[in-house]
Amino acid sequence: MKYYKEVTLKDGRTCILRSAGENDAETALYLFNLTHEQTDYLLTYPDEKCFTPDSEKEFLKRAEESGVAVEIIAFLDGKATGMAGFDVVAPREKVKHRAEFGISVDKAYWGLGIGRALAEACIECARKAGYVQVELEAVGENGRALKLYESLGFVEYGRNPKGFLSRYSGFQELVSMRLEL
Repeated sequence: MKYYKEVTLKDGRTCILRSAGENDAETALYLFNLTHEQTDYLLTYPDEKCFTPDSEKEFLKRAEESGVAVEIIAFLDGKATGMAGFDVVAPREKVKHRAEFGISVDKAYWGLGIGRALAEACIECARKAGYVQVELEAVGENGRALKLYESLGFVEYGRNPKGFLSRYSGFQELVSMRLEL
């Protein structure tokens, strides 16, 4: 799915949000590695390389050409600062109305509104794609993220007290949230 929008951040600067394509594979991998080093709230660690440049190109190409998925990169002053996206839970009739959502923002840019802008862009795209529900999981101690999701209309529908096993802090509770569109 293609997307483009310019948004004004809390500090007055303009942030460009645009869908990522295959030519953005290096940028996407850079953001992935950077943001996964900066917080223990994301699914994987940077050393768990699950993407190669070629596989990332294919993934981004498929998302951009798809009507049911999107990956959006935020650019501030020409620098990639965050990324968010969604995809169908599974291509099966019983669950094709549900989208899974994920987001990460470079810690140096937290608090400017980039995360909110990315989330709102994904919600807008999910509506256009015809989804009925967007879902996410967040670490329970990540109060900033939970507050953001709640302000966007996401509601909690369950908790998994041993959802993540962190290398650094032991078990982390996962909060399951959903947004009806």
